Amino acid sequence: MGRFEFTSVFSPELRLFLAFKESMGCNGASRIYYLRSFDAYCTEHNVRSFDREAIESWVRFKKSSQPGSSPSWMSYIRDLGRWMRTHENPDAYVLAESWKSEFYRPHPYLLSRKEIDAFFGSAADLQIASPWRWQSVAFFGLMQSCGLRTCEARRLQLQDVDLTAGFIDVLWSKGNRSRRLPLNDQLIDVLADCDRISRQQFGQHRSAFFVSLTAAPVDPATTGVMFNRIWNQAGLPLPLGGKQPHPYSFRHHFAYANIERWMAEGRDINAMMPYLSRYMGHATLDSTFYYIHTSPDFMDGYATLVKEGQGMIPEVGFA
Repeated sequence: MGRFEFTSVFSPELRLFLAFKESMGCNGASRIYYLRSFDAYCTEHNVRSFDREAIESWVRFKKSSQPGSSPSWMSYIRDLGRWMRTHENPDAYVLAESWKSEFYRPHPYLLSRKEIDAFFGSAADLQIASPWRWQSVAFFGLMQSCGLRTCEARRLQLQDVDLTAGFIDVLWSKGNRSRRLPLNDQLIDVLADCDRISRQQFGQHRSAFFVSLTAAPVDPATTGVMFNRIWNQAGLPLPLGGKQPHPYSFRHHFAYANIERWMAEGRDINAMMPYLSRYMGHATLDSTFYYIHTSPDFMDGYATLVKEGQGMIPEVGFA
């Protein structure tokens, strides 16, 4: 950790804390960025005590400099306070959880059954001189059926996809968490067709399961471009303002569809949420409950969109 320079009175604690996090497999650059920002703030303002006034003043300063940002970065200073309490500073202040309440997530675009069917019909008929011609249904179908993040689908390696046993391994995703997800028969067939054509085009050892024309892993920008191209080719309208459809909408739909299915089956939603949280790779149940409380009229309006199932690619069952 010597490569990260700190200048404040908390320099020793910051270095030891980051070394501890690194030993636990937490190597994210975001944590280092925000703790360096905290260190610089303490140096500039001559902060010498890790107390409530100092910590909350920095949090207010950081919030004002990046309005509307996710509150996830607050966990870094909160974790530092907890660590300091157990390492020779029992009076260190731990940032209150209530600071999270000031953040409001934007409402997602809710995909309808008609839009999903039209999208995958268009993806299956995509005429383009790139691997997206045969990858589109598999890539976006995997996001919808397994609720993957876009980055998780992009980063899948060949060894992470076991079509014989019928599962994928999502390794070292957000927060360095990993999970194994089962695949249903239809999705296995779609992925197998995609893999067969890719092997014909690029050989047995490509850089990722989904690749670009140069055999490199697909990048985030191209994923959005291809989503919009398929959407437009399907003749689906784009809203003139407000919420817009995008690849991540498939992950939202996965969550909504499962919640609504469980409600229709009369299951206890609170009892089922830990399964959904683990499946989607959430760190806490708060992230999962967001899908219930996103829209005031969600429970009434969205039920009609998913009552017939997941769409063209059926959901992966778990309970």
